[in-house]
Formats: sequence, structure tokens, C-alpha cells
Amino acid sequence: MRHHRGEMLDTTQSDAAQQQDEPRGCLFALSQPPLMIFLAVIGCLLLTAALHDLLWL
Repeated sequence: MRHHRGEMLDTTQSDAAQQQDEPRGCLFALSQPPLMIFLAVIGCLLLTAALHDLLWL
């Protein structure tokens, strides 16, 4: 049995377009380096302020 070129399934753009339209959740957002750097800086500032209040005031 030979397969003709016209019988083959064409998946060049249809599957790629469907995959890009899928919603991405919170874990994808947290995996972005700029967001993690921003959250780390804010966390360090909060930790510094909390330690300052507990130890030096």
C-alpha cells in the first residue's frame, strides 16, 4: 500500500496555532526571570524591615 502525498495529514500551522491559544497559568508567570527578581527584591525589603523592627526598635 502506497501513501500518496495528498493523503498525508497536514499539521504545519493548525496545531501550532491551537497550542499558542491555550491559557497559561500562574506557574508559567512565576517562571519568568524578571518577575522572580522583582519578587525577590520585594521579599528582601520586607525581610529587612521586619528584622529592623524586631531587633533594633
